[in-house]
Amino acid sequence: MLRSSVARSAATPDRATLGSLLRHYDRAGTPLSCEPVAEGLLNHGYFLATTGGRYFLKHHLDGDRTALARQHRAVRRLTGLGLPVVPPVTGTDGRTFTVLDGRCYALHPWIEGRHLSGAALTAGQSRRLGALLGLVHTTLEQVMADEAAPPRLPGTDTAADPERTFETIDELLALARGARPRTSFDELAEHRLLERRALLARQAHRRPAPGAEPPAGWVHGDFHPLNVLYRGAEPTAIVDWDRLGVQPRAEEAVRAAAIFFVRPCGTLDLTKVAAYAGAYRSVCGAGPEELAAAVHRVWWERLNDFWMLTWRYQLGDRRTDPQFPAAAALAVWWTREYPAVRRAFTG
Repeated sequence: MLRSSVARSAATPDRATLGSLLRHYDRAGTPLSCEPVAEGLLNHGYFLATTGGRYFLKHHLDGDRTALARQHRAVRRLTGLGLPVVPPVTGTDGRTFTVLDGRCYALHPWIEGRHLSGAALTAGQSRRLGALLGLVHTTLEQVMADEAAPPRLPGTDTAADPERTFETIDELLALARGARPRTSFDELAEHRLLERRALLARQAHRRPAPGAEPPAGWVHGDFHPLNVLYRGAEPTAIVDWDRLGVQPRAEEAVRAAAIFFVRPCGTLDLTKVAAYAGAYRSVCGAGPEELAAAVHRVWWERLNDFWMLTWRYQLGDRRTDPQFPAAAALAVWWTREYPAVRRAFTG
C-alpha cells in the first residue's frame, strides 16, 4: 500500500524481529529492508522488502485480536465478491496475524497506487466513489450477517452536549493563549475557538434530539482519501479497516464527503458532493430523509469537535495541524450554507 516515505517516530522492527515474523509465512523470504511509512494515525506501517517480494507490514497497536480477526475475515470475504481490498497474507498456522513479544503484526501484499483528494477527482470519479462506498455498505451487510457486532462506545448514540463543548473550548483557549513561543497556528486556534463559541451559542437549540436510532449497518469506519488507493482513474484498494463496526451508514457517507471534497479554504465542492451522494443513494437505497438526518448529525458533530486541537495542546501530537485550517473553516461555512449542503446530499 503506497504511502509517503517520510519516516514516522515509531521504532522500526529490527532484523531479528523481521526474520522471526517472516518465518511464520511460506515463501515470504528473508528481510532486505524495512522503512516506516508516514501516513496514518492509528497504527504503525512499514514498507518491507524481502527476498520473496514486497509487503506492507502493519503493527496493530491496540492488539485486539478478536477485532483484528473480524476485520481480516471481512476483507477476505469482500475480496471474494470483487471489491478492491487487500487481504492479509495467511501464515503457516492458518492465522492472518502474528504475535511477537506481545506485539500484533499483519502482513499484506504491497499495492502500488496513489491517494487522490476530491480536488483531483472528476465528477464521474466522484460518482464512482459514492457508488463504491454504497457497494461497501451493502456488501458488508451480506458478508457480516453472521458476525456479532462489537459493542458501541459509551455516548456514541448521544449528540454532543454544547455545555461540555464550552468547557472544552475554555480549556483549549487557555492552552493556545499560553503557548510559547506563540505561533500563527496558536493565533488561528484562538480565533477559531472564540468564533466557534459564539456560533455554538447561537446554534445550541439545533442539537439533535434523542429518539429513534438512524439506520445502522456494518461500515468501513474511516473512509477518506488516505484509505483509498488509485491506479490511474480507478480505485485499486480500500485499506485500513481498523474501525470496522456497526454505525449509521449514511453518516459515514457524509463524513467521507466532508473530507474528500473539502477545499483548502474550508468550503465543500457541492457539485462533486451531489454526484457522489446521488450515486451512494442509488447503490445502497438510502432515502433523502436518511441522508438529511445524517447531514444534520455530522454537522452538529463538526460544530462541537476539536480533536485536532486536543491532539496538539493536550497530547503534544502535531500530526493533524495541517488539516486544522480547512476543518475549522468548514464548520463555520457549513452552518452558513446549511440548506445548500443538505440539498447536495439529498438530491
